[in-house]
Parts: sequence; C-alpha cells; structure tokens
Amino acid sequence: MSTLHTINKSPFDRASLQSCLRLAADGNAILLFEDGVYGAMKGSTVAELVEKALSNKTIYVLGPDMKARGVDESKLIDGIKVVDYKGFVELTVENDKVNAWV
Repeated sequence: MSTLHTINKSPFDRASLQSCLRLAADGNAILLFEDGVYGAMKGSTVAELVEKALSNKTIYVLGPDMKARGVDESKLIDGIKVVDYKGFVELTVENDKVNAWV
C-alpha cells in the first residue's frame, strides 16, 4: 500500500515537513505545494533532511506554486521531481491514501 503525503506549509513556519520525513514509510511519495515548496530548496535549514529522505522516498514539488513564489528550478535539491496540476492528480490516483500534513 502506498501513501502520498502532501505538505503545504513552509518548513520555516511549521514542523510538518520534518515530521512527515521522519514518519513516512519507505517508498512513500511526498508532494510539496503552496508554501511547502520552500522545503525543496538547496541550502535551507531542512535541505539535509530532505536529501536523506530522497534515498527511500520520492519527493515532488508543484511547479506552478514554485513559480508563483519565485523559486527557480535551479534552486531545487537534486532528485526532487517537478509536477504540474495534472501530475498532482495522477499522484493522488496512483497512491492508495493521501495524508495531508498541516
């Protein structure tokens, strides 16, 4: 059984991303959207945690939300996949559960 974890809060305002990375099972997918996209940036205080999680989880970021916040793809941690709205929908269909971290 696979789970998609969604995070829409900045990792600098809430610990949702950190908690998700700690508790999500290996093989799960994580989607960062809205202010959650800031968790995908190189050099941030959570970058090392995100990089380690990529060894056993797939992490996605919603491209339109990233662009709306002025985050260029060149600033993303290597290994994070950018998806559009269609990709977001596909992730929800492909996974058995969706767990929203607030």
